[in-house]
Amino acid sequence: MASWNSVPLEVLYNVLGWVAFVSWSISFYPQVILNFRRKSVVGLNFDFVVLNLTKHSSYLIYNASMFFSSAVQWQYRHRYGNNEMIPVAANDVAFSTHAVLLTAFTLFQISIYDRGNQKVSKIALAIVSVAWLSVAICVFVAFPKHSWLWLVSCFNTLQVVMTVTKYIPQAVMNFRRKSTIGFSIGNILLDLFGGVTNYGQMAVQSIDQNSWVNFYGNIGKTLLSLVSIFFDFLFIVQHYVLYPSRKEVASPNVDVAWMTRTQKKKRTCPQLTNQNTLLPKFSHLQSSINSYI
Repeated sequence: MASWNSVPLEVLYNVLGWVAFVSWSISFYPQVILNFRRKSVVGLNFDFVVLNLTKHSSYLIYNASMFFSSAVQWQYRHRYGNNEMIPVAANDVAFSTHAVLLTAFTLFQISIYDRGNQKVSKIALAIVSVAWLSVAICVFVAFPKHSWLWLVSCFNTLQVVMTVTKYIPQAVMNFRRKSTIGFSIGNILLDLFGGVTNYGQMAVQSIDQNSWVNFYGNIGKTLLSLVSIFFDFLFIVQHYVLYPSRKEVASPNVDVAWMTRTQKKKRTCPQLTNQNTLLPKFSHLQSSINSYI
């Protein structure tokens, strides 16, 4: 059974893990609060939320199985060595549980708040269906041979694929709208900090054990941090550089993109905006002519 070689590194490992848990967990709340204040979810991509629920559900299954199942732990050590530590910590299980609950609550907000003309795309529904069908096949294959480690690794692989997939709809939506209004940047900043501290936690364990098995033995957690950091930087660039938020406040019941396009049309057609000022002048001129005649 593996154990820590350095007490300070063990303490640092736990601190980084729970800091990542707090940061990632809090990252869900800015979007929830923003939805509540606006009483609208316009600007939040629904595909992102649906795919995110599948991602966190599969990640919870992996973390809980690896952390609590003695059979999975035995197969892990049999494959990577008895001296290797389990690559999942208590904070991983806590985060996954919290993430599933908050993502489900965000879906509930989508069902009760103003959605505009937004809806979940057929592509997202198809991806989710294929994902869970693939998992069902993996269960059917693993059950006769009791290949539990392979099975939970399938869930881990699924969460990596969903992590990559879930960010794309929101990034594309921001690009098309040329705006990030309705999508909380606070979520992204906290997610970035959580990804960095999570990666640091894994590095501390590898340094203490003098082994990098922790990274490729839990490739899902490694890729999760790297992919999240990449897309977080992308969203930060979109929000602060490409499409900075304007100061004017729009009604939550109006599509911001439509308002922006309408304002551009008015600027290109000044006669539309000056119509109200031209009509009184024309009426005054007409009355003067009539009195002269």
